[in-house]
Amino acid sequence: MFENIKKLQELKKMQETFKQEKVTVEKRGVVVTINGNFEVEEIKLSANLGLDEQQNILKQCLNEAREKIQKTLAQKMMSSGIKF
Repeated sequence: MFENIKKLQELKKMQETFKQEKVTVEKRGVVVTINGNFEVEEIKLSANLGLDEQQNILKQCLNEAREKIQKTLAQKMMSSGIKF
């Protein structure tokens, strides 16, 4: 039982460190930053692009940022040594 409590405490610490992780993706002047809780922290659009282009690029940036942060967090979990 105490082992489970210890694992829970370790997971809570890990969750806090994950929140500090950030990934930024930039494509053609459109910039997206998300954190380890998958919250969008920043979006910058490009005035040089039309609305349709910005929407498509924004979607690409969000998807790429999500994939990158997932990979980063998975690597950190694997290297943490916590056994479930």
